Amino acid sequence: MKPFKINLFLFLCLIFISFGDKIVAQKIATKVACIGDSITAGYLLSHATKESYPLQLQILLGEKYEVKNFGYSGATLLKKGHKPYDRTKECADAIAFRPDIAIIHLGLNDTDPRSWPNYKDDFDADYTWLIDTLKKQNPQVKIYICRLTPIFNEHPRFKSGTRDWFWQIQSHMPNIAKANQVGLIDLHEKLYRRPDLFPDALHPTKEGATIIAKTVYENITQDFGGLKLAAVFTDNMVLQRNQPITIYGTANGGDVVEVSFKSQKKSATTNQYGKWEVVFPAQTHGGHYEVTIKSYQKNIVLKNILIGDVWFCSGQSNMAFQLQQSENGNEEIKKALPNTAIRLFNFKDLRETDNTVWDSITLAKTNQLEFFSGSWSVCDSISAKDFSAIAYYFGKNIAHAENIPVGLIQVAVGGSPIESWIDRYTLEHDDKVVDVLTNWRRSDFIMPWVRERANMNLKNATNAKQRHPYDPSYNFEAGVTAFTKFPIKGVIWYQGESNAHNVELYEHLMPTLVESWRQAWGTNLPFYYVQLSSIERPTYPAFRDVQNRLQNKIPNSGMAISMDYGDAQNVHPIKKKEVADRLALLALRYTYGKAVMANGPSALKAIQKGDNILVSFELAKQLSTSDKKELTGFELVNDKGIYIQSKAVIVKNQVQITIPKGEKIKTVLYAWKPFSTANLVNEAGLPCSTFKLELHAIIENSNRFRKEYKHI
Repeated sequence: MKPFKINLFLFLCLIFISFGDKIVAQKIATKVACIGDSITAGYLLSHATKESYPLQLQILLGEKYEVKNFGYSGATLLKKGHKPYDRTKECADAIAFRPDIAIIHLGLNDTDPRSWPNYKDDFDADYTWLIDTLKKQNPQVKIYICRLTPIFNEHPRFKSGTRDWFWQIQSHMPNIAKANQVGLIDLHEKLYRRPDLFPDALHPTKEGATIIAKTVYENITQDFGGLKLAAVFTDNMVLQRNQPITIYGTANGGDVVEVSFKSQKKSATTNQYGKWEVVFPAQTHGGHYEVTIKSYQKNIVLKNILIGDVWFCSGQSNMAFQLQQSENGNEEIKKALPNTAIRLFNFKDLRETDNTVWDSITLAKTNQLEFFSGSWSVCDSISAKDFSAIAYYFGKNIAHAENIPVGLIQVAVGGSPIESWIDRYTLEHDDKVVDVLTNWRRSDFIMPWVRERANMNLKNATNAKQRHPYDPSYNFEAGVTAFTKFPIKGVIWYQGESNAHNVELYEHLMPTLVESWRQAWGTNLPFYYVQLSSIERPTYPAFRDVQNRLQNKIPNSGMAISMDYGDAQNVHPIKKKEVADRLALLALRYTYGKAVMANGPSALKAIQKGDNILVSFELAKQLSTSDKKELTGFELVNDKGIYIQSKAVIVKNQVQITIPKGEKIKTVLYAWKPFSTANLVNEAGLPCSTFKLELHAIIENSNRFRKEYKHI
């Protein structure tokens, strides 16, 4: 009998060894409670039991964790709200669960007018009650509260209150986390740029729930995918001189990252979101350098680095217009082999916005904000040929005049409207244009041609909110944001053709864009832009006039005139060097302080004397004509609104216009033709812009009436 007993004992031991680990694992599984509203519950998902973020989190965390969903649709955090979470069975069950980790995402429903306006002063205390209650059940519980997932502009209460109350609630989250010594997870950052994942403007799709689950997973495990640099940091880059040099990226939580640059070493420990940065003192121009970035598991070396000035070059097709397509561009390309003083970062489009239907892969990547890609390269015959002609010639001028390295970052999309380049928060909070975000492919805010082209590209899209580079905010979210932490010298901009249908709106949007970019970079960036060229399109004179006047509304800006290099039938004139030279003159004078003339004649006033009108100008010591022929381009408008072609001559550095007999003149126009051959220039050969001067009556001391035109 003894051998049998021994064998039985051994058999039982083997059974315990085989299954004991699983039994122990079940006993020590870390319990995770996901507490929240309909976002947590998985409302609108086809299979909430499989697709909600807590279920996806369970898969990511694995069997060592037990994740349970305690979401309740419509719940408010406020105890006096219209549907308080603290009174639900889900709340009681979550507390009874005694979790080791609790993820709380509440507050979206508190934006309801039945809740926030009445009881907002209780929000912090009510949140604290929930946190304290969980701690009483398990003093060791690790609690994370969450910044709210987005509520987008299509929400029915967006402008009536939700928009403002949402951001008020968001502002409470960091203070609540700090006061209660709990973690703070940002569920807003990655989803705010993905309206395509929110069919009803509030509830995410399965892909949106996946992003939430991954974000929570990263915060719990501190696994952010190891050491990575921001996309702007590559070999051959130019770092901005005379500003602190910041190197930044991500790594796993608690990792120490060491960066070596020019015999200096600095280190940083990642924050709770896996982000790190090191800052080196400002440097003068120079090169060639290396940057080494190390963590305990990875080593990155960036080579052939220069320090100089970096210019951000953006806009639509005339900025994207390639050097090889421009006049004499191929000859210039041969000279670029290799120009080590100029470095190019061409953030290339995934797909041109041409008159074609996009495939499913392009549509998916566009939604995922993967429309642009690129890296720094030395300027040579290969990299220069498909780079922006405007940007290339501008950079060449600056590099030569300043004798410094110049880095040029190109982010430009043919046909893109200005709305696509402005950040979402700015558009949402601008009551004049917030509605452009709603169903933009059918919106009169957007030029019909732009909508037609986008609809062609998106013909096969199955998502009603499919993204596109003409989509308001898209190019900012997918392109511009990749560079806003990277110090730059300034911006050059060539855009407007896709907004010329609404001159008044552009007059509002252009300063809005400049301000939004300056806020994004955190500095008053110089902003130089190109006025639209001449072409046979009826709104262009008024549009050019607005662009001209915007120089006075936008501080630290300047405009390069391209009217005289236009093409009557082609929106893409090929003379790019001449326009880039004018942009460079503006930068050299107003950013670099060079004693160069950068502006053409600017009309000051027009005074009627007898049968003549005398127009005076500033920024012109000697007026003349560009072709040395008679002066052209001036018109008069009488009190009946009739346009009168008028002969004008230059007299003592003023323009004299003869008034036809019997006419009462109200307005003086210059270059007010869509395609203009107006030829007034100053001694530097720089042209006068399109302008309109309205007539006003002024009483002089002699009690005689004098007619004077003031620039509007």
